[in-house]
Amino acid sequence: MNEFTIEHAQTYRKQFPALLRKENERAVVYFDGPAGTQVPVTVVDAMSEYMLGCNANHGGLFETSIQSDSWLNQAHQGCADFVGAKDPNEIIFGQNMTSLTFALSRALANTWNAGDEIIVTRLDHDANVSPWVRAAEDRGVKVHRIPFKTSDYTLDLDHFKNHLSDKTRLVAVGCASNATGGINPVKDICMWAHEVGARVFLDAVHYGPHGLIDVQDWDCDFLACSAYKFFGPHTGILWGRKNLLESIQSYRVRPAGEEIPGKWMTGTQSHESIVGALACIDYMAEIGQEISGDRNASRRESLVNAFAGITTYERQLSLKLIDGLCQIPGIKIYGISDTDRLDERFPTFSITHEHIPTTKLAQRLANQGIYVWHGNYYALEFTEALDLEPEGMVRIGLVHYNTPSEIERLLESIESIVAATT
Repeated sequence: MNEFTIEHAQTYRKQFPALLRKENERAVVYFDGPAGTQVPVTVVDAMSEYMLGCNANHGGLFETSIQSDSWLNQAHQGCADFVGAKDPNEIIFGQNMTSLTFALSRALANTWNAGDEIIVTRLDHDANVSPWVRAAEDRGVKVHRIPFKTSDYTLDLDHFKNHLSDKTRLVAVGCASNATGGINPVKDICMWAHEVGARVFLDAVHYGPHGLIDVQDWDCDFLACSAYKFFGPHTGILWGRKNLLESIQSYRVRPAGEEIPGKWMTGTQSHESIVGALACIDYMAEIGQEISGDRNASRRESLVNAFAGITTYERQLSLKLIDGLCQIPGIKIYGISDTDRLDERFPTFSITHEHIPTTKLAQRLANQGIYVWHGNYYALEFTEALDLEPEGMVRIGLVHYNTPSEIERLLESIESIVAATT
């Protein structure tokens, strides 16, 4: 059994220099992971090694450029292993998920016609909404926005299926909500969409640090994620089916050519960040080898083992946090709070208090060295639907380097803030 324990968490915490930070002689608690996780030293070392040893542009005939291209090729393979892709050339790097999505939406929209339809959701980060809505507006395409159920803040799948038709050209949906932590049944969504001939774009940014991505099993057409959400640098990653990446006309400079992935990676990339993305994936794979005891496992096999262990550990953290939050008067959790349904969510919790403004609660926690996020986290459709603008919610995001004792400290702090206010 691939068990990730508190002992493992304590061991791997030592690889994150940021976790040594202190305020008022107390260790800082990082619960801001959904906005960007901290980075292990192996990622920093890899990026430094690249920049100091072979910092060169692509395609040169000299040694540092050859070494650079070799390292970048390894990064394409590493990211293919991370998402479960067959071909490393299906991996596209870019500045971030948002930029990649805008570029793809612009290109893909050229295959749409007036009268076509697309589907987005009110649970998604706006990076998986506005690029498609803007592209649809440009082409005279109708947009359907799928609501969520206010009983548990999960996607209304009946509404979704009712709006699928032979006019649907694209379904854009998140693998997991960055606001509620809820996991969407993307494999089913892909199957339903393909039955009517629609293509599916998945946003896996929030899914990446918590669960195993598998583009082959899910049978999606495109998927995007961001390395800085799973312990790496600020680099976006796009996967697409090879035939689609080859056939769709990309916006690019002429010297970029027609070959993939180059036709989608026009312009000089942040090579050091791409190398850092490989390093953070290998960091995750090392966890898998450690907890399985199989040092000869492939990178993909090791990632399978890593996420199997991490998922179980994070559910234990979720259980502790839910139990504690439910005992604090005035706290409301936006998302699944039934502890029998933890397999349907990741450890990301958005909360409000009936008497304490969101900004004030987040600030008071920050004053105690507990870092949480506030606002809408770009899940604007969600907060607008719930009439939570402009304050939004307080988001508590856990990852595998967080510990039960940090949760206890958070709960004690919230209790003291509430007691002092009410």
